[in-house]
Amino acid sequence: MVAVVEDDSSFRRALSRSLTIRGFRIYDYDSAEEFLRRHPTEPSDCIVLDIHLGGMSGFELQAELAARGAQIPIVFITAFDDPGTRRHAQDVGAAGYFQKPFDDQSLVDTINRVARRPSRPV
Repeated sequence: MVAVVEDDSSFRRALSRSLTIRGFRIYDYDSAEEFLRRHPTEPSDCIVLDIHLGGMSGFELQAELAARGAQIPIVFITAFDDPGTRRHAQDVGAAGYFQKPFDDQSLVDTINRVARRPSRPV
């Protein structure tokens, strides 16, 4: 199960569709707050998390999850890449980091690696 937290609805739908086609079960959220409110009790294998969200940021959500003791691999995505953001993602233990637009297969490979999920053919 992969949670996708992305505030751009068209990008979120496209990404969710792409991951679903590749065999992932997707739960998608338009904000960090919605994720915290609605996320099912079943743990995610991975979170694909936009850094720059309206309201609570992706980094703030990661910090909240860490404070709650959650150990879910997080793959950060962003349209606003810079060395400081990349460094911060590394410092908080990002399982992956992608600048938009990115290659979907690279994201899938990262999710498979961090979720310890065997690769499936497309």
